[in-house]
Amino acid sequence: MHDDHTHIHEHEHTHDHCSCGEKQAQSSDENLALLNYMLEHNRHHGEDLHELYHSLESAGKAGEAKLVAEAIHYYDHGNEKLAEALKLLGGK
Repeated sequence: MHDDHTHIHEHEHTHDHCSCGEKQAQSSDENLALLNYMLEHNRHHGEDLHELYHSLESAGKAGEAKLVAEAIHYYDHGNEKLAEALKLLGGK
């Protein structure tokens, strides 16, 4: 998906994705911490998308707002799966 590039989000942080084959196994604590961070990070993005939905709706962009609402649904479903994995790993 995101191999060998960086993409920047509006709230000024970057994500580097490298498929250079140098993956090392992380400890259970590192996996737990990363998954917890990613879940909270995604929830924040979900809040941003919800605000965007209302902004589009207020601007009379019903079709666009509907698409964002549908995306939020799938985003939330993905977050539920991450939360389930986190729980199985012993997280909150």
